[in-house]
Amino acid sequence: MDRPETIEETAELVTAAGGAGIAVAVDHLVQAEVEALVRRIDDEQGRLDVLVNDVWGGDPLATWHKPVWEQSLDAGFRLLRLAIDTHIVTSHFALPLLIRNPGGLVVEIGDGTNAYNADNYRLSVFYDLAKVSVNRLAFAWSKELTAYGGTSVALTPGWLRSEMMLDHFGVTEENWRDATVKEPHFAISESPAFVGRAVAALAADPDRARWNAASVSSGELAKVYGFTDVDGSRPDAWRYMVEVQDRNLPADVTGYR
Repeated sequence: MDRPETIEETAELVTAAGGAGIAVAVDHLVQAEVEALVRRIDDEQGRLDVLVNDVWGGDPLATWHKPVWEQSLDAGFRLLRLAIDTHIVTSHFALPLLIRNPGGLVVEIGDGTNAYNADNYRLSVFYDLAKVSVNRLAFAWSKELTAYGGTSVALTPGWLRSEMMLDHFGVTEENWRDATVKEPHFAISESPAFVGRAVAALAADPDRARWNAASVSSGELAKVYGFTDVDGSRPDAWRYMVEVQDRNLPADVTGYR
């Protein structure tokens, strides 16, 4: 992604939040590296309870609003490998450890629910295929894990205030609302903590199997589990995008966060 953030910083955030963050650099297209990572988890922890499959990096490769004949095939196929191959490689090596104990959870992180992606073209054939495929992988894992007491869920954040998105608008997490001057609909955006809390809620739910094979958003799960974003709100971004943004209505998040 050519970004300044590091996995070490992420691990530090995990530790600061009360966990034990361990940063490991892995190319998820290199099978031997992923296999070694899972072996290390087994050696050091003895189990794997939750796998959040969020490998990506394809944004710089995407070409928007162009037909396939005007796009680079090399960039497009690379984007698909980053979105799909990485998730399959990771699952191939990690799921045998996860199913060692019943109740394991796999969360495939994508962009858009099945319902949204079914009715909306994602502006590029490669990006569109990538995001549909991630959700389909969650469905596939649900079929393969059920017999072992496992659960697989496709989970999408809404308009995510990633570091890259904040930089795009020239704001920080502290003053992100200033970006609504340039893009009023950014008012529905959510912090990365919101989807993280969605994962935590799923993992803590003893009845998580009810979500097996489901495609849900952070906003939808917030209504069920009662968690909030860092500002205390519950942004329901995908419903907002369908009912307000995609209809070209004036930005108004009343009733949506």
